[in-house]
Amino acid sequence: MVTQTDLLWQAKLAAWIHDPAEKALVLLRDPAGHEQGTVRALRNELFPNGLSKEILEHVKMADQWAAAADRPQFPRRQGDGPYEQWAQVRFDKEPVLIHPLSGEEIRVSEGFEEIDPAHLKAVSTDHFRALIERDRDGVINHRKTALSLWRFGPDTPAEGLGGLWGLLPADTRIPDHSIWTHLDLTSALATAFCADSHSVPALLTVSFGPVQGFISQSRSSSDLWAGSHLLSRIAWEGMRVICESLGPDAIVFPQLRGIPMVDHWLLRDVELLEERFADLAWKNQKTDANPLFMAALPNRFVAIVPASMAEELAHAVARQARAWTLDAANHALAELLGPSGTRTSSGLYCHTQVKEQLDGFPEVYWAAVPWSLVSEESGAIDTAQLESGLRFFYPPTEANHGFLGGDAWKVLQQGYSLGDAVFYRPNRGVLYPAFYDLLDRLGAAAKSVRPFRQLPQSGYRCSLCGEREWLATEPDHLDIPPGERANTLWLQGGNKRASWNRKGEHLCALCSLKRLWPSLFVKDEIRELIPDVQRYVVSTHTMALCTSMERWLKTNDRKLPETWLEGQLLMKDTAALPRKLDRMLRDQDPQVSRFVRTLPVFLDEMRNALVEPGQDERRQAEECLARAEGELKQVLGHKPESYYAFLLVDGDKMGAWISGSDPKLTQPYRETWHPKIRDAVANSPSAQVLSSYLETPRAASPGRHMAISQALNAFSLHVVRYVVEDLYKGKLLYAGGDDALAMLCIDDLLSAMMTLRLCYSGFFPEGEAGDRTRTLLGLPDPNTLKIGKGHIWIRRGRSNSLLRMMGQKATISMGAVVAHHMAPLSRVLRVLRETERRAKEKGRRDAYAVTLLKRAGGAVDLTVPWFADAGSRQKICTTLEVMIEIRDALARQDLARRAPYLVQEWLRSMPSNEHFGQEASDGVGLEEMLAKTLAYQLKRQAKPAAAGAVASIAQRMAALSVAVQGRTHSNGVSDFITDFLSVAEFLARECRSGTN
Repeated sequence: MVTQTDLLWQAKLAAWIHDPAEKALVLLRDPAGHEQGTVRALRNELFPNGLSKEILEHVKMADQWAAAADRPQFPRRQGDGPYEQWAQVRFDKEPVLIHPLSGEEIRVSEGFEEIDPAHLKAVSTDHFRALIERDRDGVINHRKTALSLWRFGPDTPAEGLGGLWGLLPADTRIPDHSIWTHLDLTSALATAFCADSHSVPALLTVSFGPVQGFISQSRSSSDLWAGSHLLSRIAWEGMRVICESLGPDAIVFPQLRGIPMVDHWLLRDVELLEERFADLAWKNQKTDANPLFMAALPNRFVAIVPASMAEELAHAVARQARAWTLDAANHALAELLGPSGTRTSSGLYCHTQVKEQLDGFPEVYWAAVPWSLVSEESGAIDTAQLESGLRFFYPPTEANHGFLGGDAWKVLQQGYSLGDAVFYRPNRGVLYPAFYDLLDRLGAAAKSVRPFRQLPQSGYRCSLCGEREWLATEPDHLDIPPGERANTLWLQGGNKRASWNRKGEHLCALCSLKRLWPSLFVKDEIRELIPDVQRYVVSTHTMALCTSMERWLKTNDRKLPETWLEGQLLMKDTAALPRKLDRMLRDQDPQVSRFVRTLPVFLDEMRNALVEPGQDERRQAEECLARAEGELKQVLGHKPESYYAFLLVDGDKMGAWISGSDPKLTQPYRETWHPKIRDAVANSPSAQVLSSYLETPRAASPGRHMAISQALNAFSLHVVRYVVEDLYKGKLLYAGGDDALAMLCIDDLLSAMMTLRLCYSGFFPEGEAGDRTRTLLGLPDPNTLKIGKGHIWIRRGRSNSLLRMMGQKATISMGAVVAHHMAPLSRVLRVLRETERRAKEKGRRDAYAVTLLKRAGGAVDLTVPWFADAGSRQKICTTLEVMIEIRDALARQDLARRAPYLVQEWLRSMPSNEHFGQEASDGVGLEEMLAKTLAYQLKRQAKPAAAGAVASIAQRMAALSVAVQGRTHSNGVSDFITDFLSVAEFLARECRSGTN
């Protein structure tokens, strides 16, 4: 007997194969039509008895709604006649893709005319047939097959198609969204239609919290990773409810295809064939570079669900997320209590604490908007109910309510006759932007009425968050002051592992889960699939030392310590190192490798011994440490580096990107069309009729949301780690979407920042400017890394990756803190968040901010936009490149170290802008004076051979300092130059400069 669930998955599968993946390559070339190849073959195999009329109708309507949501229709002759000649594009002859977020045109260099359509269809059919899942008796499992096609269908079936297969457009006339986007959306809508006889789709949004407070309550880099990863894992538990009921394609944002947590579910729980996952990175990587360790999912999702199930699904998501979190917290407590005796009894006070403290965590907010708010009869669409709902969220004086008040809807709702053809007959799918607008506002309103439940806490509080009581086996333990505790849960169970309990900490249920999560995740989540997986934590001290270690490894006359230091090191454990340095050591002499790997552990033990209670022990440790540091300075040629950097990355205006509410972040509909269509419309009588539509900014659409999510997935899963850990000496702590946190060696900080900025947008200067930027940043050649047109191409060994990024309109802000390795981490993280916020507020986004936390006191704060002006993106001399040039000139001693200090002295007596008269109102007089005087001052301190280069730097420094005014926190040009030079000089000091 066929159940409703079986019908749902059949409808989903039928919808997902309703168009062939190779449609763009065979359209207008195959006399049989694009549906007579792969589509017919797959339907015959998957549904040998055919499909019911009801399912076919659901799929047809889903296809029409999906098409309307992402693109306009084109003039078609009355009835079912062919499209107008000018509205046809042969992709094999004119292969053009348009970046969905920036509107950049990508003209595919290869033509496909020589590839026979029959061959394309055969390759595609074989590819999809190989993904069909069957049970032991050979019967097709429609659920598993639908999930298999969704996950692996976009994987390239033939080497000749390369990365283009994953980018093939759904419509060659509007090539700004892929066929995969269209298939996913059609499948999601068909599933919603098929849920029951009266079902219509609804948009559902669910968000989880709190976020920032939970992550920021950390005392180590491990805590930071754990907080971020745990929230991502909780979010997945909620999303899994939707995936299991309706399939992962039901979730529009974030896009789940290729997310390691989702792959893990497909393999372990859905039980897709294991061979399908054999070549994926998370199946083979045995360190925490494994993508499973990435916090890749945001705390919010948007899904297309049956309206009749929306409330039920939202409550199920909340229950699942909370149940999983409570179960994980109890598991963490069991690990602390140990395996035997009464300590595992459920009657202990700590079990009650876990239940009470986790009650209502995470916070879950949801909202749903059904398509039934709009009715459709005889081709006419009634939006009265939808408009009424939106009216509550717009000011009474504002007549236009988002999309429904815009020019695009005015055009689309009525249709236009173009000769004997009709432009666009709307259906309810086109109203996706209005539905999303209402959903977004309802979701925000749901958060604003957050319920508050106070939990009485009478004893001593958690050492980490300070909000809840720490876990205790007996209530009386909570009254014992910190210095007098002797037999507590944390002093006994927490001492099993040094990473669980630091300096007598006593943690609450939630902080305990966060502290133990690294161990629990490895033990319970992935070790069964990857038995030897290991997680490595790079300490702040190790990160600081690696700057000196790399420089020492690059010298030709390096030598090892000859006295007791070498013998002592042989007895020590090894420290985890940044991956780039670890790779350098693989080809080194074993003694050299041992020295580098054990030195951080040895020095840490010596410093820890300084806090021993006995006076003799402390004196002995001081003598040992002094001797070790003396020999180390002699070996390295300078004092070991003691500073490292934290970097916090955050995308700008993500809310506006998703809502499509900012015209600056979108493009008019005209720019989404293939250039052939664009030119044809411009030269036809239709141009005047459609002008209001063509010039209207493209509204939010499912394709736009999926493109944003795919770009953020690529950035967080692939690009950030590649930049931080492969190109530079860093350790990525977390990366999720547009957010990332990393530790970096101080000499790589500036280059890593600039590279991440360029990668996020997929933007890179061309020609000589590009060569100069590549050299300054130390990037590999274009055969290994290519950035441009909103994409990134990376070659790793034999594999290539083509990744679509956010596009050149997207910007990102960063905060960087340079701190001594012994500075309290909590303070460093607090300053880091303030620094990143300064970049957004004082720098007005698309900016970076740097804070130097000097050990001797006297912090330096610098805030600078990435580009001095919009035009400089093309001329490219970014502000950070100027700093790198100054740093390198100081490090090479082309410029004397005292030069910045002399310039700063001169700047104190420089007159203010008002003294430059009317001419200075546009900065011209001030810039000329600065350029001449800076050049004079710096050339006096430069080597003769470098005088020309220094003068050029002075010119750019002057132009930059005038152009960025109003986007820094400095008081005028003098203060800005002072701060800019202070940061450059600090980074150029001998022990931290990689420039020889």
